[in-house]
Amino acid sequence: MNLKVDNYEIIIKENLFFDFDNQIKKVYTGDKLFIVTDDNLFKVYEEKLKNALHSFKLEFVVIPSGENSKSMKIYEKVVSELIRKHIRRNQMIVAFGGGVVGDLAGFVAGTVLRGVPFIQIPTSLLAMVDSSIGGKVGIDLPEGKNLVGLFNNPKVVLIDPNLLQTLPVDEYRNGLAEVIKAGIIGDYSILEYLKKHDKLTINEIIKSIEVKRKIVLKDPFEKNERMYLNFGHTFGHAIERHFDYAIKHGIAVAYGMLIALDEGVKRGITKKELYEEIKALLLRLKLVKEPLLVMKDFVSYIASDKKQLSDGLRFVFMSDYEKPEIHKGVIFDA
Repeated sequence: MNLKVDNYEIIIKENLFFDFDNQIKKVYTGDKLFIVTDDNLFKVYEEKLKNALHSFKLEFVVIPSGENSKSMKIYEKVVSELIRKHIRRNQMIVAFGGGVVGDLAGFVAGTVLRGVPFIQIPTSLLAMVDSSIGGKVGIDLPEGKNLVGLFNNPKVVLIDPNLLQTLPVDEYRNGLAEVIKAGIIGDYSILEYLKKHDKLTINEIIKSIEVKRKIVLKDPFEKNERMYLNFGHTFGHAIERHFDYAIKHGIAVAYGMLIALDEGVKRGITKKELYEEIKALLLRLKLVKEPLLVMKDFVSYIASDKKQLSDGLRFVFMSDYEKPEIHKGVIFDA
């Protein structure tokens, strides 16, 4: 399936890996690709990529796996390596990896030599349904996640769900949190499926992408509706920082969604039944465990959240399924 976002396409197809060469030729006339990936993926896919992208000369830039690579230090190393490899402004960067690789490589592409084109090839569930879509790229600072970044659309996003077959179980579970978020804010049928199944089909992946795609098309630069996609993320990011990123993003967001729903119940915005239903689903899928994390332990971290504006924090509550609400100037008591 091909989905359009602004001036680029998202192509979702099983076994698309074996057509990467032709798909890239549609958006790029050069003969060299600079592939940014992590060390784990490089071990598995180096030779496979050389075979799949046989029309191109490949230059690999390999970063350590994990959230800590979304840093100024690694950003500088990647840029320096690209310069040493003689990248030119008309040459293409390929982000081959999960959310960390995609965010970092996209930010590098938007800034090295004042900008070079790039392609997203997400290899994790989280990246397929969320981070590779919408053009938001960036890196973390010690003060918080994604505090340095920009909007930089790829030339194309190539999604082959079969790449998930090599994904570790904990990374697959990590991505399920973003799928559940999509179900809560935009398509309840996703949640109905997950009540009975642990593994997604390509249909649920497409539905999750569609939720984000529709929102991004309405609000490409996060002035209003795109903030819906931040549901669960304010406290999710705070939880990640509290644990120095030892906890997976998706797990942190799962707890963050429960905190947001619980706070919505306390404020009379969210139905108690909605909170209980999502709690049961997250427990069943082993995205959270009891005793649950509680809000008061993470309030101190949200002052530097990137969703803060001059008149206070914008926070996403749920009045019902598929009915997110942005509340302004929200204050949380520790």
